[in-house]
Order: sequence, then C-alpha cells, then structure tokens
Amino acid sequence: MCVSQHQWMSYRGPCPPILSLILFIFPLAFLFSIAQGAIDIPKHYKKHNMSQPPELTELPTSFTAFSREDIVLPCEASGNPPPTFRWIKDGEQFGLEQTGSGTLRAQDQDLAVSLESYAGSYRCYASNTLGTAMTQTVEVIVEPQPVLQKQQKVHLEAYEGSSIILTCNPPKSSTPPHIHWMDKKMVHIEQNDRVMTGLDGNLYFSNLWRNDSRKDYICNAQYAAARTILPETAIRLTVKPSNDVNGRKPHFFHSHGSHTSVQALRGHSVTLECIPKGLPTPRVEWIKKDGRLDETSSKVENHHRWLSFNSITQADEGEYQCKASNSYGSTTHSFTVTVEAAPYWLKTPRTPEPQNQMYAPGETVRLDCMADGIPPPTITWSINGQRLAEVDPDPRRSLTSNALILRDVEFQDTAVYQCEATNKHGSILLNTNLFVVELPPQILSSDGRVYRVIEDGDIKLHCESFGSPRPQITWEDEVGSPLLLDPRASLLTNGTIELLNVSHKDSGGYTCSVKDSNISITANLVVFNKTRILTGPTDVRIRRGSTAFLDCDFYKDPLLHMSWVVWKKDGHVLQESPDNKYTMFENRTLKVTNVQPEDTAHYTCEVKTELDQADATGSITVVAPPDPPTSLSFSNIVGNSLTLSWIPGSSHNSIITVFIVEAQEKAQSENGKQSRESWEKWNEVIGDFNHVQLILRPFCTYRFRVTAVNAIDKGRASEPSENYSTQPSAPDKNPSGVRSNSTQPGTLVITWDEMENRLHNGPDFHYKVFWREVKGTNVQWQSSYVKRPPYLVNNTRTYTPFEIKVQAVNKAGKGPDPIPTVGHSGEDEPEEAPSGVSSTVMNTTVTVTWNQAQKVRGLLLGYKIYFSRPRSGQAWRSLRKKHHVEEQEKQRDEDNWVVEVKGMATSKEVGGLRLFSKYVLWVTAFNSKGESPRSVPHHFNTPEGAPGPPASLRFESPTEMSLILLWTPPLETNGILLGYMVQYQQEVESRNKLVKMQTISDPNVNHILLEDLDPQSYYIFKVIARTAAGDGPPITRRGATLLEGVPPTNITIVSSNTSFNLSWVPGERDRNHGFHIYYLKKDAGGRWQESEVVNSTKGFYSLTDLHPGMQYHLKILHGNITHWEDTVWTLGPVPSEMPSGFATQGWLIGLISAVVLLLLILLILCFIKHSKGGKYAVKEREEKQVDSEVRPMKDETFGEYRSLESILDEKHSDSQPSLCEDSKVGSDDSLAEYGDSVDIQFNEDGSFIGQYSGRGPAPHGNESSDPASPVNAIPPPPIAPSMSSILNRPS
Repeated sequence: MCVSQHQWMSYRGPCPPILSLILFIFPLAFLFSIAQGAIDIPKHYKKHNMSQPPELTELPTSFTAFSREDIVLPCEASGNPPPTFRWIKDGEQFGLEQTGSGTLRAQDQDLAVSLESYAGSYRCYASNTLGTAMTQTVEVIVEPQPVLQKQQKVHLEAYEGSSIILTCNPPKSSTPPHIHWMDKKMVHIEQNDRVMTGLDGNLYFSNLWRNDSRKDYICNAQYAAARTILPETAIRLTVKPSNDVNGRKPHFFHSHGSHTSVQALRGHSVTLECIPKGLPTPRVEWIKKDGRLDETSSKVENHHRWLSFNSITQADEGEYQCKASNSYGSTTHSFTVTVEAAPYWLKTPRTPEPQNQMYAPGETVRLDCMADGIPPPTITWSINGQRLAEVDPDPRRSLTSNALILRDVEFQDTAVYQCEATNKHGSILLNTNLFVVELPPQILSSDGRVYRVIEDGDIKLHCESFGSPRPQITWEDEVGSPLLLDPRASLLTNGTIELLNVSHKDSGGYTCSVKDSNISITANLVVFNKTRILTGPTDVRIRRGSTAFLDCDFYKDPLLHMSWVVWKKDGHVLQESPDNKYTMFENRTLKVTNVQPEDTAHYTCEVKTELDQADATGSITVVAPPDPPTSLSFSNIVGNSLTLSWIPGSSHNSIITVFIVEAQEKAQSENGKQSRESWEKWNEVIGDFNHVQLILRPFCTYRFRVTAVNAIDKGRASEPSENYSTQPSAPDKNPSGVRSNSTQPGTLVITWDEMENRLHNGPDFHYKVFWREVKGTNVQWQSSYVKRPPYLVNNTRTYTPFEIKVQAVNKAGKGPDPIPTVGHSGEDEPEEAPSGVSSTVMNTTVTVTWNQAQKVRGLLLGYKIYFSRPRSGQAWRSLRKKHHVEEQEKQRDEDNWVVEVKGMATSKEVGGLRLFSKYVLWVTAFNSKGESPRSVPHHFNTPEGAPGPPASLRFESPTEMSLILLWTPPLETNGILLGYMVQYQQEVESRNKLVKMQTISDPNVNHILLEDLDPQSYYIFKVIARTAAGDGPPITRRGATLLEGVPPTNITIVSSNTSFNLSWVPGERDRNHGFHIYYLKKDAGGRWQESEVVNSTKGFYSLTDLHPGMQYHLKILHGNITHWEDTVWTLGPVPSEMPSGFATQGWLIGLISAVVLLLLILLILCFIKHSKGGKYAVKEREEKQVDSEVRPMKDETFGEYRSLESILDEKHSDSQPSLCEDSKVGSDDSLAEYGDSVDIQFNEDGSFIGQYSGRGPAPHGNESSDPASPVNAIPPPPIAPSMSSILNRPS
C-alpha cells in the first residue's frame, strides 16, 4: 500500500487548524507597520480615565460539537468605555447584543433550540464609542455521537507464508479516530516490520506465521473529541500449514501503479506510506530522487514503512521513492509531493501583544498588511468591521497592494482597522487600533537629579517629556547658555541630552525646560577621575605543577567608595575554590597553584566601581615536557630498511625540538635467547619531522619507541611499537681481535673476540679458522670450523710465527674475506743467563751493564737486576731488637730488591743505595713464560758519607736551671761515627743570642747535662752526628726547664650524693706538688679529716665516702697557711641517724679504712716500680758504654753498631730486687734522683716520642729509650703538664 495522509486531528470543523492557530499565535495588529507619529504613552505620564478602542483578548476557533456542552465560542475584549458584543451567524445577527462578556454558550440559550441549529459560520464583534473589532470567521460542525453498527462475525483463513489484511471500518466523523488493534485482554497486538497498522487503520501482514492464528483481533476506534472508544467485532484468523511455503518477490498492498501525487499544505503533517508483502519480510529504504533525504524535514518511522513530515514546507517539495526488497527481488514506488499554503503573514511582529496606536492630529499613518500564500491571497480592508468599499470615500485615504495610508489624521479617524487575507485554503485577519489624541505636555524625569560620570566618558541628562503634539525641549547651563551650542551635545527625541567626552570643567548644574511653558527641571553633573590599572597581569610562562602569580594594582578616584576586583579566565569569572586552586590576596594578586595544561588561558583583572571599570589582560602559558608520541607504524619496507612514523603528542606550549628514537634489538637465535633487550638510542630526529628511515640488521627482531624533547625536559616514552623481524642474510663482517694466545710450547692457540648474536645475521652461525707458517715450506692455508673461540693447533715449533685469520659463516653464506694477522706458537723459558755484567759506582748510584741475552725462546720482555746488601749475623740481631716486625720487613726489602728493565735495553742506572755498604747483584732475562738462570754474581761497594740526624732527642729537668739532653745514634751512620756536636741558644725576640756549642768526641756518649739555664726562657737545642766524611743534619728541638709547683686554687667542684669531684687546670711547666684536701662535715661533733696525697699535675680528684645532703667545709694548706677553701653541699636527702651498733663504731671504720689505704698504697708503689724498671748509675753507664757500644769492624762488614736494647739489658742486670717481684731498684745516683724529671723523646722527624713523666705512649720505633724514662711505662697518678704545651708556648 502506497498512500499519503494529511493528519488533521483534534479539531472541530472543516477549517484547517493552522488558520485557527495563526489567530491565536499572532496577536492583533502584529503586521501593521506604523510609518510615523505613533504615540506610546509612558507609564509615568499622568493620565485621567483615557478612552481606549476595543482590543480582542480571547478568540473563538472552529470545532465539532457532539452535545450542547461542546458549543462554547469565546469572545472577550478590553476597552474604555467597556465594549459590547454581538454575533453574526451565516451573515445574520445571532442572539442579543451582550455587555461584559461576548462568549457564546449553547447552555445559556433557549433550550428549545435544537443542537443542529448551531451548525454554521460565526463571527464576533466588540464595539465601543472609538470603534469595532471583529474576529476571524469560524465554523461549528454538529455531529451525533459515533455509534457502532451491528456487525457480522469475521473468520478468515490463510496459508502459512501468504499475506493478508484485517480491515477496520469505524463510523465516519469530521474528527478521524485513532485506531488501536488489541486482543480481548486489551493488550496491543505486537507491531513490527511484518505486522503493522496502516494509515487507514487496517492491520497488514506481509507474510503469515503459524503463531499468527488467534480469534481475538479487535479494532478499537478512539474518538478523542467525542470522548468515545468503539471496539469492533473480533476477527478470527486461522493460519493453515502449507507444505509448499516458497519465497515471494515483494509487492505493495493496494498498489495503484508505480507513482502517487501528494498535495500538502504548508505547516501541516504529511505521511508517505509503503507497506510491502513478500517472503521473507521485505526491508524498505527511502530516497529523495531529486535531492538528499537528510536535507529535508522528513523522518523515517514505523519500521521504515512511513516517511513523515511533521510541519511540511516548500523546501520539502520533490520526488520521493520507497524500495522494498528481499532475497527474491525488489519493487519501488515514487511520490511527487507539492506544497501549497493558506495565507500567512510575512513580517515579524514588533511587539508581543496588540496595543493602542495613538497619533497626534495632522500626522500621516501607514498600515501594512504583508501576507502571502499559495495561491497568493486576496487582501481586503475594513473599518470597524465594515468593508472599506462600503464606507464613504475620503481623499485622505489611499490603498496600495498591501498597505492603507491615512494622511493628516483627525479625531474622527479614530477607529479599529481590519486587514483580511484570503485564498482557497482559508483566510487570516488582524485588527489594529488607530487613536487620534491631544495630550498636555509633561516632564516625566525627576527634578534635581545628580548625575555622576567618569572623565572622558559620555553622559545622558534625562528630561523625558510627553505630550500630543510632542513638546519642544531646551537645555541651558548654569549661566543660561544653550547647551546645544557645544558640539559635544546632542538632543534626543525624548528630550534627553547627551554630552560626549566629559571633562572636569563640565561639572555643575543644568536646566531642562518645555518651550512656551513654565515647566522645567534641573540636573547636577559630577565628574570623577578614571579608574586605572597601574600594574596588571603579564604574560607568564610557567612549568606544570608550579604556582603562578598575576598582579592587579590599580588607582580609583578617592570619592568613589565602592570598588571590587573580578578575575576572569578566558572571559569566565573565577571563584576561589575549596582546594585553594585560585586565591586572591588582599592586594588583589591572583595566585594559581599547581598549574596544569588546562590553566593555559588569558586572565583578565577587572576593576569595577559604581561608575566605570578598567581591565588588563595577561596570560598563563603552562609548559611541560611533551606527551609521548602515539600510533607508531612502519612503512616503505625494503629489505632491511623501513620508515618509522608516529603522531606527536601535545607539546604543552613548548616546541618539540627533537624526537629520540630508541630500539630493543634481539637476535633470532636458534635457542630463543635474547641477545640484547635493553632500550638503546638509535637516532635523533628534529622536531619538524614525525618519521625516520632506519637501517636494521638481518635476522633480528625489533621494537621501537619514541620520546619527544622540548625546551622544558624530556617527555615520557611512547608505547612500544609492534615487533618487526628481518630476514636472514650472510654475515656482513668478521670477528675482530684475531690473535694468538699460545701459552704452551709446541701449540698455537688462535682466539678472537666473539661476535654478538645480533651480528650473526642468520641461523647456524659458526667460525672458519685459517692458519699457515709465515716462513714455512707449506704455504697452503689450513682451516677448520668451530662454534666459538679459541682454536688449538698442536705439534708446532716453539715460538714460530703464523699467519692467522677467522671468517664468520652462517646458513645463508660466508662473511667477507678476512685480513690475516701474525701470531706465534707457545713460548718457553729463556735458556741462557745474560753475560758480561759490570758496574760503575758514583756515591749512592750504580750503573749496571750486560750483554744481549741469547736463546730467549720467545718474545724478550726485558731484564731483572737482583740487588742484595749482606749483613753480619750480630748486626742483624741488633737491628731485630731495635725495631718492630714491620720495620724488620722494611729493612729486608731495603737490603734485597729487584729492578726490572723493560724491552731490549742492556744497561740501567739504579740510585738510592746506602753509603759505606757492600752489595752483590745478578741479572736475568725474561719472557712471558719465565726467567733465565741468574748471571754470575757481581760485587761492588759504596763510599763513606756524612751521617743522618740522631734518631731521637729527649729532655730531663732535674732542677729549674738544668736540663739533661738524651739522644739515640742516627739510623743511617753512613760510615764510622766519630762523635756529636750539641748546640743550644736561648729563645728571645731579638734572636741575637749567642749559640753555645759542646763537642762530644766519644760516639758512645748519648747524653749531656746543661746547667745555668734561664728558667724563664725557652731554648733551641740541636744535636749533630759526625763521621770522617763530615757533619750530618741536626735534630732540632725546643724546650725549657720545669718550675716548682704549688697547690691549685682555681678548683671547680661537682657534687653528687656521696662525693665531690674536684678539677683544676695545672700549670703548664709546674713540677708535681703533692698536697692534702682537708674537709669538715658541718654538723654537731664534726671534725676535720684529711685526704690522701693529691698530685697537682693530675688536674682531678674525687673526694668520696661523704654523707648525702650534708654541708662540708673544704680547704687546702700550703705550709701553715690556708691556700684555698670553700663550702659545698652533697646531693640527696639528709640521712636519718642509725641506731648504735657494731657496724657503726668509729674505731672499726677507721681501722678498716687504714688497712684498705695501706694496701692501695702498696699496690700503687709496686705498679710504678714495675712500669719504670730499675734505676741506673749515670757514671757506671758511661763507663760501660765505652767498652760495650763501640766494637771493631769485622772483615765482611764496614762496621757493626751495638743496639740500644743491649744497653737496656745491661741496666736491668745492674738493678736490685724491689718490693715487687718484677720491679727493679736502681743505684742512688741514677737520673731519676734528679727529682720529678721530664722524660721527653722525639723521633728523627721531630715528632714526640713521649711527654713529661710518661703522659703518653711512645710511637713505634722508639724502644731504644732509656729504661729510667717513663715513656713506655703506665704513668703513676702524678701527671706533669703536656710537653706539647711547653714546646708551643710563645717565648
């Protein structure tokens, strides 16, 4: 079925609903254009009971009535005086004239009048003394209620697969019903592309299924206007099975040829329908044959069976085609749609509602009536409802094709004018009121108003006036000059004057007057300074995640009290956010935190006052590393070459300068192992390109990624590309580093640097090794295949040169021809020692020469010279006693060493020998396998030389005016020691004191007593050793004597519960002074108690066994005089008195204390004696040293010196037994008897060996100290001042 239908539903009467809608939608007088002089009375104009022509406010429409209650024709109007209403039906007066309301209701009329008599055409007229308005003619159709006629039962039968139509024939009506197909349970029959309801209400089956059989297909007709639903008799449909269900080509139901013409009205709804039949169910497609379907207002509906136009227009005209098709064929049907139009208005209305049009007498009025339609409508004019042709002619009236012109209007021209446009499809009508009035002038603006304006701005001084005819307005300034004389001033039609480019001199009062009257008002003008932005936001480039600040510093006129700042982002107002994204400070600076790319925008600071505003715009450009590129792809693949392309990511406002291309490469090795999977940089591409050509290695698998870089930083890498594998090929290079690595005689080991898997270029990779003797009789290359290095060739001669080369090979072929290199077979140790060894000695340097080595049996790498300085057994034992184990090892290295000579040289100069020594040397040749036998031993001697400085120097101070210097012999005597020279000089600022010298001719004397020294001065001491070759360098020290000590006075006391810790700073050069601390507990019965002897140089003492929470009186006596005293409390609570008992008896406590003290003293004495060792007699020592320390030289050495340890042994042997088993007591005249002497030792380099009274351990190598020295002993409680402080004290 191919039909079209104009859906006119839900209205009553034959008139198309669009005409009625136009009357409602377009208010009266919409399209009347007033040429000039129309008066609009301002609402503030004081008017008193003005007349007004009638204006229609509610209009009737056409409808169909089914009962008296349906007949309601509304007609309402306003006006002054109130209008009266009358109805014209079919050209005759209907009913009586009414007042108040003109609505016509059948219920209000004579009930004897039948319902049918209300059918006809109606028009309403509303009139008062100023004119008459009328409505559009409407139609009232009267019909009885729809009633279903008696029907026969319908039983239809059809075969499966055939098509069928179930018809629906409801009662006819001017308001077509809406059809619903339902079952007896009031459930809608399911609609689809196979089963659907047509525009005619019938139910169409394109093909039948077995389950379509049912006995309750019911057609329900819904009459909305009559508020009635009529169900027809149920149709019973039986679908019979068929053994011959074949497919059928599509056809259309009720087809009337291949073409249908459809005429439609503009604005109406139109539906084109194509319902096909066929098996399988055809599908339907719509096209516009003379255009594009999507450019029309059409819409495909109802399973593509309908093409609907809700409000058709002339643009929808054309030829449309529907095509039904299935697997058996197709069929088409076309529609030619033409569109005509009922009359409609062309002009857009000026105002949303009709209004009175007022004019002053004598003006000209033009009333336009712009209407169109298809076919074009006829325009007719009426005055107060009477056609213009029936009104007396007037020369002041004239007509054009679409306008009525009235010239020189008068009061009697006041009326309601109607324009009506009509064609065959209907008509439209409009009313407009023409009201000629005369009104006295009034000034509507307020008097004395103050106007405020910003300099250089424009201002309007209002003097709105109204009157008919229009009043004339004049403006004057304070001095009475007309304001219009200023070229900046212009007078508007409503009396307002506009002043442009105002300055401060324009401030003052102005007067507005109505000409030829005494009506006037005044206006006052105040001019303010402009608001200006002093420091506005700038253009900021900032890194993502940072914080940006935008300034907004401004100036405003001080007399303007209100001002506010608004920040906008790209024109949108910013609000302070809870997350502190945007913050505005008191100085109006905007803070933007954690800027992100979406914060890139223009930011405007707007400063607003009551009168003006100023703004300034800056920007934030958020820069960041670029986003990773995307969509990596391959193209232009030729062999092992391809082009890698990508799409760049966002540059984040910083131009991408370079793209970094990285690759993951792995060889397609047979074992599946990956040779290299780390990302490696392959190329850099400038930022203007998004592709790069890559040359790849054969037989490898690749993945690529790209990273963009801009001026900010390097971005994240892209996602890896898909894998790309290259084809195998022959190796394009051979291994490098081909060499011989022969280690055994008679073998040739060929090795090379193994090639990476990615360089194999194919499967079954191996190496082909070539070799041949350089000067052999067999010049042919020999070869062999191996998987990896090395390759071993056996049964060769020793250290024979070979040409060797290695070639890469795989399944696809061989690599390029390799370049041979020379290697050697394995070496053996040299057979013969070098000959002709000789030497030349110069002081501590010897030059050794020899002949070129023979029978090396390999590559000669050089020579080794072995040196040895023999020692006698006694001298070595003395040296072993003298030094630590490390020093012994060092000495052995100094006496035996090897000098290596690289290359082919046959001489070597060796320095650093010891003077006055015997040496022996041997020479060997060596190659990579080892050394030759040693040459014949060669002996030589070094000459005698000046000795080195004494090994150490220390002091002892027996009195305040004397010092004993003690030293040890030089470590390097370099000859026969003859004696020493001692020099000392008093240290004074002038540095011109004489140097005193003493010579010691006995080399065994290692000390000297210096007397008559100034105890207030420091001295510089030097000791020099001598041999026949001359004097050696001195050992130099600075020192002074010790002074008599006294008890301390600068004592600091720290209290605890049962003790006092006393501390003081001893004098730097003070000798130890023993003293007692006396203390008294300040309570009843207290008595003075005495501490043990305290060492003044110790600097600390703890007074114990005190009572907590008690006050004590402390003092120190020097002679019989109190030297120091103080009162102090112990910490803690005062102890309660304990009951008397055995444990608290004073005599018992005293006895126990005395025993403990005695035992402590004995232990201390034993410890001191054990540490110091025995004393010695200086005289006896000197006598023994003459015989014991100087020994004659033996034949095999230059001389042998007695070690200092032997001296110590002799001193211990002379000691007597002491109270302690291990301690020794020396003779009465030992150096220790000089008193609390200073025992100071120094190394040869000047560093301290010890301090006064042994206050520090001695460094290694000073075991030769005198046994009486406390250097190596654990110090006793009395401790002298640090020697470092004495030596460094300023003179």
